[in-house]
Amino acid sequence: MEEELKHIEQEQPTQQEQPVEKPMRKPWVKKFDLYIVKNFLGTYLFAILLLMAIVIIFDVNEKLDAVLTAPLKDTIFQYFMNFLPFIVSQFSPLFTFISVIFFTSRLADRSEIIAMLSSGISFKRMLLPYMFSALVIAVLSFVLAAYVIPPANVQRIAYTNRWVKNKAVTYGDNIQMQVSPGVMAYISRYDNSTKTGFRFSLDQFDGKTLKSRITAENIKYDSLGRWKLNNYTLRKFNGLKETMTTGTTMDTMLNFEPRDFLISKNDEQTMTSPELRQYIDQQHARGVAGIMNFEVEYERRYAMTAAAFILTVIGLSLSSRKVRGGMGLNIGLGLLLSFSYILFMTVTSTFAVSGYTSARVAMWIPNFIYTIIAVWLYRRAAR
Repeated sequence: MEEELKHIEQEQPTQQEQPVEKPMRKPWVKKFDLYIVKNFLGTYLFAILLLMAIVIIFDVNEKLDAVLTAPLKDTIFQYFMNFLPFIVSQFSPLFTFISVIFFTSRLADRSEIIAMLSSGISFKRMLLPYMFSALVIAVLSFVLAAYVIPPANVQRIAYTNRWVKNKAVTYGDNIQMQVSPGVMAYISRYDNSTKTGFRFSLDQFDGKTLKSRITAENIKYDSLGRWKLNNYTLRKFNGLKETMTTGTTMDTMLNFEPRDFLISKNDEQTMTSPELRQYIDQQHARGVAGIMNFEVEYERRYAMTAAAFILTVIGLSLSSRKVRGGMGLNIGLGLLLSFSYILFMTVTSTFAVSGYTSARVAMWIPNFIYTIIAVWLYRRAAR
């Protein structure tokens, strides 16, 4: 028995085994990520507020007569509350680029970027919080440009048309369009103030054969979206036979409305992206010319979203190195590149309007060129 007890005691370990501690997983989001995101978005917001104050001063000076004439309530809530988001959307790439250049140059000037890289953070890893911030700005800018700002532009344009300068198109001459496949409408002159068109005709074709024609002295559009013919004549053709019917009035449900042929400047800015896409497809089907501005506006909203990422990479690559003379050189170079991007996009949009290229190609040419610049600068900065 004693020998068995001794054998058991020998088998027991002299020291109690300590549990092995598993290494703690490092959090994916680190303090420097939050620090960069906070600085990026904070500087972006500060740049917006600063520019908005400058825009208000210059815009009031330019429209001083309208500001003094119009009711103060309309000026504030109908115009400026809708105009400022529009400006922010138009110059979002500029704000993004300036924000990156400004706060990254400040980090480099205080040797904070050197400390990050010395702690083992790669330049590629340091880019992640920048791109996350750019994603936030891109999503916000697209939602505003595609869904929020267009309804606001309706109020803004209505204010400028009433108190500044009326740019609305209220009449049209020699209007011709395809209402539906094989049905062509013609209006000699249309006056939108009275909602009345003169010398109207509607031709229906079967292939190349004319099947019927309606002519009327005038046609009137009502608030319910209906067209009423006055003093009309209906002629139907069946081979060599013709039947003619006349009447005083006729209610119709023609599938078009005045805005389809009375296109005013900046009308494309009053439509959300789904409405814009539907309008473009509808006008193409009707054979309506002069809608390239609508296509450019539609493509511009997507192209400007991608610009947030491209300009963020360029801004980081330019300002991540500490340079002699401080951040002034980086900010100046950033302003030059950001303004050149906006100017380049404006120039290429004229290519589409002139018919040299499609709207999509025109709007994405600047992004393609500046992407090449961004890749070259990033590789250069990473080395």
